Amino acid sequence: MLKIGTRGSKLATTQAGHQRDAMNAAGFETELHIVTTAGDVNMAPVERIGVGVFTAALREALFNGECDIAVHSFKDLPTAHEPRTHLITPVREDRREALIARDGLTLDTLPEGARVGTSAPRRISQLKAHRPDLDICPLRGNIETRMGKVTDGELDAVVLAYAGLSRVGLGDRATQIFDPTVIMPAPAQGALAVEARTDDEQARSAIDSLADDSVYTAVSAERTLLAALEAGCTAPVASYAELDGETITLHAGVFSLDGTTQLVETAQGTDPIQLGHNVADLLIARGAARIIG
Repeated sequence: MLKIGTRGSKLATTQAGHQRDAMNAAGFETELHIVTTAGDVNMAPVERIGVGVFTAALREALFNGECDIAVHSFKDLPTAHEPRTHLITPVREDRREALIARDGLTLDTLPEGARVGTSAPRRISQLKAHRPDLDICPLRGNIETRMGKVTDGELDAVVLAYAGLSRVGLGDRATQIFDPTVIMPAPAQGALAVEARTDDEQARSAIDSLADDSVYTAVSAERTLLAALEAGCTAPVASYAELDGETITLHAGVFSLDGTTQLVETAQGTDPIQLGHNVADLLIARGAARIIG
């Protein structure tokens, strides 16, 4: 029986459960194993407690043999290559951002000075670009906790990844789903990373049954851009890649936290790694390092 390491939240166990079911259907025997991470017990903003906080404990459990497979939200993984793991990406969920607001409101119809919850600099900067008047409030916790702050009246709205809402069957709670040209998502948003130890042939075979090469290509371009900009997963950097046959189109943006500066670039290529570097170079030439730094 292969143990699949996952965080204990409803979203984490749901998305890991989908991978368990797929591997079991492919003839492998797997079960979920809950791993508590620092990010689950510390409610400080992610940028304060550290990039990779949700994934480090899962990887440690993988390396010490507590589990055989680890399932991560890919956007939470550090961009540095980890040579001890074999990594695949399964089918990707919707990459877009969603607004969950009281009374069915949208970003344009929220009242002046509305309180909107998010702690992600990337989201804060883009919200401020569209609505400088908004009162942006720190937000942590699981999906239910975050949405509960709207239900109980503490906040007028929150911004969440639509992928998470969809995976736990709450997609209909979104009052607005943003086109990526309006609110650009995080690199690898909606994608999962499934890892096994490189020396574990059985676990490698199991996760290979899930692999979607087109997702891996798109995510490679998005995350190469992030690495080339020397930016972590909490930086105000956004990107999404689209595939048309062999052609990859990479859209990317770097945003100042106050929303006054937005650098956006788009380029095409066939090599995701080279394309990520090319778009990063375009952004750096326009001053991206100063904004990120």
